Amino acid sequence: MSKKYKLGVVGNPIEHSLSPFIHSRFARNQNISMEYLPYKIDDMDFDKFIKEFFKDDMATGLNVTLPHKKRAAGLDGNISNESKFINAVNTISKNNNKILLNTTDGVGFISDLKDDKNFNLQGTNILFIGAGAAAESILYKVARENTSHISVMNRTQENADRLVRKYTNITSIDNAKSSSCIYDLIINCSSAGLTGNFELVQEFSFSENAFFYDLNYSLGETPFCKWASEKSSNVYDGIGMLIHQAAHSFNIWFQVFPETKSVLEDLESMRE
Repeated sequence: MSKKYKLGVVGNPIEHSLSPFIHSRFARNQNISMEYLPYKIDDMDFDKFIKEFFKDDMATGLNVTLPHKKRAAGLDGNISNESKFINAVNTISKNNNKILLNTTDGVGFISDLKDDKNFNLQGTNILFIGAGAAAESILYKVARENTSHISVMNRTQENADRLVRKYTNITSIDNAKSSSCIYDLIINCSSAGLTGNFELVQEFSFSENAFFYDLNYSLGETPFCKWASEKSSNVYDGIGMLIHQAAHSFNIWFQVFPETKSVLEDLESMRE
């Protein structure tokens, strides 16, 4: 009888997570027998759940989503430099009875841009809309891609300034309120793009072939993507990043990088 690995995703809410669908496809394509379940866990029960989960000999790993990513960074385990810097973890694994804490959001975003969308970040001007945890989850990697300049736009200017100060020694970065850049890539990291109409904090300039990327995703059209579609034909939501970050998590757990294109096609076929 083959081994059946135990994995899952932890969050609250979790009912609409696409991670079980994605990882089940990865496992099927790689002939790996596993159970990947969603776990709705309250914040106060998170640490206890992690300990209990990994007591099982077949427990291999967990993905972590909102609101637990920062909480996961405080777990007792070996944490990656990236996760420590951004104070967030989305992938937990166990190796030789040691808990390993990583994040794959940033590398997943970069992989989607480069591999599926053929966007080269080198020498580009990038605008981040939003200055919260979602922005920082990818900023760490983006800042190391030899971009020309990065700006942060946020309704609360103090939050944008905080992020600028944190990354000023790593890359060329400023608050968008004082920038005159023409942007090649506009990334919506704000949860304001989830419901209703997308409203811009301030106007900005963008290049003729600029890419607009929403970290939010939906099987329908997100408000940001609907807004951006009037400005560019290069408009994408976060489905691609979701799949690629999942693939990097899968690689951490099983040391094999799963094929992603067929899984993306499966999800695209489910869109409204």
